[in-house]
Amino acid sequence: MEKKHSVKKEEAKPRSYWRWVVRIFIMSVALSAVLSFASGIALEDAGYGLAVLVLVLFVLLGIVFDIIGVAVTAADEKPFHSMASHRERGAKEALSLLKNAEKVSSFCNDVVGDICGIVSGSTAAVIVVRLQNSFNTRSMLVSIAVTALISGLTIGGKAIGKRIALAKSTIVVLSVARLLQVFHIGNK
Repeated sequence: MEKKHSVKKEEAKPRSYWRWVVRIFIMSVALSAVLSFASGIALEDAGYGLAVLVLVLFVLLGIVFDIIGVAVTAADEKPFHSMASHRERGAKEALSLLKNAEKVSSFCNDVVGDICGIVSGSTAAVIVVRLQNSFNTRSMLVSIAVTALISGLTIGGKAIGKRIALAKSTIVVLSVARLLQVFHIGNK
């Protein structure tokens, strides 16, 4: 009888995994569409200042979500169990984040991070075309310079962010958990 129970658990895990894959795919498509649409609207008649601001926002969003994804995978549950026993705000949400670290990390690092990278690339392309049109040139150097700068900012920012996430994982997770708690209470 125990074998049937363990077989059912083994069968449930792959089904649950594939359900997660389908959900994350749908979330990715929807979030990508929303962010691309928002970026397109913001950039439609934008000058250089607004275009650069949109670009910086997407780079920063990618870095922040990378920090969250790394912190959730690096954090230790022990302090959150203690906080939960003392009924500290956000502790239960933090434990839920840690319990689902694989999914949270996948969403933060892969979904949001990759979408931000793609949208920032599209935004960079808009900036490059506008620069080329302004200076009446089709020089590939403009494209290379803008792409290299954005890559450096993104990768350097994520490197700094990973160090923060590893060193301050408890603080990062608790901050995110408290933010989630605020939204959860607001939805009741």
